[in-house]
Amino acid sequence: MPAKRKTTNSPTLADVAAHAGVSPATVSRVLAGNYPVSRSANQRVMRSIRELNYAANTHARALAGVQTKTIAFILADVRGQSFADAAHGVEQEASHRGWLSLIGTSQGEAARELALVQLMREQRAGAVILIGGVTNESADDRARMTELARSLHASGSLLVLCGRPSLGDDVPTAVIEYDNEQGAYAMTSHLLSQGHRRILFLAGAERQSTSDQRLAGHRRALHDFGVPDDRALVEHGTFTRASGYQLTKRRLAAGQDFTAVFAATDVVAAGVYAAAAEFGLSIPADLSVVGYDDVELAQDLRPRLTTVHVPYEELGRTAARIALDSAHQQPGWTGDHRLFTTHVVVRNSVSRLG
Repeated sequence: MPAKRKTTNSPTLADVAAHAGVSPATVSRVLAGNYPVSRSANQRVMRSIRELNYAANTHARALAGVQTKTIAFILADVRGQSFADAAHGVEQEASHRGWLSLIGTSQGEAARELALVQLMREQRAGAVILIGGVTNESADDRARMTELARSLHASGSLLVLCGRPSLGDDVPTAVIEYDNEQGAYAMTSHLLSQGHRRILFLAGAERQSTSDQRLAGHRRALHDFGVPDDRALVEHGTFTRASGYQLTKRRLAAGQDFTAVFAATDVVAAGVYAAAAEFGLSIPADLSVVGYDDVELAQDLRPRLTTVHVPYEELGRTAARIALDSAHQQPGWTGDHRLFTTHVVVRNSVSRLG
């Protein structure tokens, strides 16, 4: 057995290699677990890792097959209130159970999201929760995420999809959704019941799952009420106040040809309020406005915003609860799917026509 190298700093990969009598490349292969290594070399590397106290390294913990008591959640943007509420639910449930939480942000980029999930898998996170919809998902992105979901489950971890569509019935994931489409259907039905027939819908980006579902509910309600689905009354933007402001300002400058605005989120609705005020319009006397999410902002706007309530914090808690329970590690487990209901919260931002 080669003599143990004495260093004043934390042992390095080179230290492990010298101690085990193998090359640094062999140690890397053992740590990665993706390349064939002889049983003898693998045992020597593992023994050196233990003797040099290299087990403090997360790769060594992964090599030993030890799950860390961490739960990772990944969201597009920490500034979004709905995302923050769901993340808070995850963190609170994890903390209650004595687990630590890690957070990552994808900025809505599929490649970045995939890289973060891969990183959390390598770090042996006990579970990985993806919060929020998916944008412009390609077949390749979906295939890679499916592969990661299978890999996580095989290692005793779990991928949880919170507020986004399933990857398929045969993929071992937990899916925690809320009835996005039905919430929008109920809200548009409310506007229609109040006599509105020209409703401007401010959607998110095209091919964004959350926005697409809400727009589908809106259009289904128009159809059921016998109201023409005028595609000119749909504007695509982003789920931001600035987008709501700019889209509404442009439409009002061209001439108001609508009596109500359905903003795809409460934050977008805040931008609608700002643009309406700039044009001297009173809400709801001159323009009715509704939103979606029911974050705290909805009650701070004046008049208070009629919106669709989504139980984001409870979604997060449920996602964490399922992830941290051991049911998904039992033989024969194929997935879990929970669907939360939504409902319209009527406040003061809609007037009745006629």
